[in-house]
Amino acid sequence: MRRHRIAHAISVLLLAVPFLALAAPAQAVTSSGINDFSCRPSAAHPRPVVLVHGTFANAGDNWLVGAPYIASRGFCVFELDYGQEPGIPVFHGLAPVAQSAQQLADYVDQVLGATGAWQVDIVGHSQGGMMPRYYLKFLGGAAKVHTLVGLAPSNHGTDLDGIETLAADYFPGAIGLIGTACPACTDQIVGSPLMQQLNAGGDTVPGVQYTVISTVYDEVVTPWQSQALNGPNVHNVVLQNLCATDLSEHVTIGTTDKIALHETVNALDPAHATPTNCLSAFS
Repeated sequence: MRRHRIAHAISVLLLAVPFLALAAPAQAVTSSGINDFSCRPSAAHPRPVVLVHGTFANAGDNWLVGAPYIASRGFCVFELDYGQEPGIPVFHGLAPVAQSAQQLADYVDQVLGATGAWQVDIVGHSQGGMMPRYYLKFLGGAAKVHTLVGLAPSNHGTDLDGIETLAADYFPGAIGLIGTACPACTDQIVGSPLMQQLNAGGDTVPGVQYTVISTVYDEVVTPWQSQALNGPNVHNVVLQNLCATDLSEHVTIGTTDKIALHETVNALDPAHATPTNCLSAFS
């Protein structure tokens, strides 16, 4: 338990680093294959990858490690910034899930139009791993998405304590948004109308490959087992089954954990997958 608290403290320090860069545009075009709309997918990696951040986060801070990690493997990578509420800077992913899913739909069309690809892959963290399922199920996304990878996704909701933990522990100042300017928070509570609508009739849609990567130390989307999906073409992974000493919790699994990112790339390119283990932290 003490070891977990130490790791938790270290992860909080690591998470502070992205906030130093928040003054920069969250979706600035780079020359590294990230948010580069002139990027053309290769034959080896024919689908662009769209990264979707979590609640209270934004594209810049959530994917500071993940975006270059995936791009360096030869993928065209794009970061969606979604769920903005009027007058609230920095903290995104706040708007109703259905509204954010429409933003995702529009962004995927933009990426497909620019790159010439006919499908994308989506990698999402927390709400960003759940919200794309609304796009797949209700907004025509199933034909445009090959693979959805969810890192600690809120697939079946969490309790209010989980939402408050996320705000208080990792996003100072965001706690006051709960109940006033964060419809997405309400949408993600277990048993909400959104959750009932999303999961009615089954968790998945035909034709899409699903991977869910969870950590037993998740203190936000609880119980962590609720993140798993049921249905065909689903691969549910527990991080500690890949590396028993990995102590990542809800935020770090989607922001800094290279073991989770290695398994993510395996899901994006299963034909060239390599074993994911503790050594993947140095990949």
